[in-house]
Amino acid sequence: MIALPEPRALVVRSADGASVHTEVYGPEDAPTVVLSHGWTCSIGFWAAQIRALAADHRVVAYDQRGHGRSPVPAPGGYSTTALADDLEAVLAAVLRPGERAVLAGHSMGGMTIMAAAGRPRFRDHAAAVLLCSTGPSRLTAESTVVPLAPGALRTRLTAAVLGSKAPLGPVNGVSRKVLKYATMGPASAPDRVDACARIVHACPRPSRYGWSQVLAGIDLEADLRELRVPAAVLVGTADRLTPPVHSRAMAGALPHCTGLTELAGMGHMTPVEAPEAVTAQIRELTLTYLGARPTGKEAKA
Repeated sequence: MIALPEPRALVVRSADGASVHTEVYGPEDAPTVVLSHGWTCSIGFWAAQIRALAADHRVVAYDQRGHGRSPVPAPGGYSTTALADDLEAVLAAVLRPGERAVLAGHSMGGMTIMAAAGRPRFRDHAAAVLLCSTGPSRLTAESTVVPLAPGALRTRLTAAVLGSKAPLGPVNGVSRKVLKYATMGPASAPDRVDACARIVHACPRPSRYGWSQVLAGIDLEADLRELRVPAAVLVGTADRLTPPVHSRAMAGALPHCTGLTELAGMGHMTPVEAPEAVTAQIRELTLTYLGARPTGKEAKA
């Protein structure tokens, strides 16, 4: 695991009173980046980006409700509305009125950005976004985790696999192989597979199941079209959970898509599998839309 600098931690209260654990890294007066992780992950999933960006950016990362240090939601606390509420609450807590940031969302974190796209507070604070390894709808229908031809049977089996209530158990050789097959590219380095496995296995079972039910029926197509800030899209060509078909469609539907990047051979966990490429996309957005310029080692790279 990548060691992180010491964060400034705060607890943000969402609209329904839920606690959202949030961490801030880097200089307080630097351009701000907000990182929103995906299903079964946590702040630690962004470790490479936090390490690389915190030297000359104010980096804000938070644990989605039911993940990391954010408590498991109460009944009824799982919804795209809750995701958007939590993101809005984080933005309000860390940014002054009218202050803008670049937002990056991976998987469910990208869906969080879509869900919030039409909200005034989001529009007030979002300068640009990165939608990373994500999709707005038809997640179980398009997933290729189950190696069958597209159709109703594959969709049902995918929903059953991803929505299983079974405990994941300890991280071991078998669980690493399963996670690598389902979520990562075939050439993923063992240490990166292990890092992802430890993060995913740490997600509480009730939260994993609760969010799986939301994702199975998610439809954010209309919200995607409300995302009127500059948006970059990134995906791995070997992504089985949110295959490139989603990213290509999003790039065509977004009002202001700045580009589609397809990373050859990479799977779903792109911030861990291809950290330099994801960080470069975030840096490009901060340079273009916040005027952020790298300093020190990053400026010489």
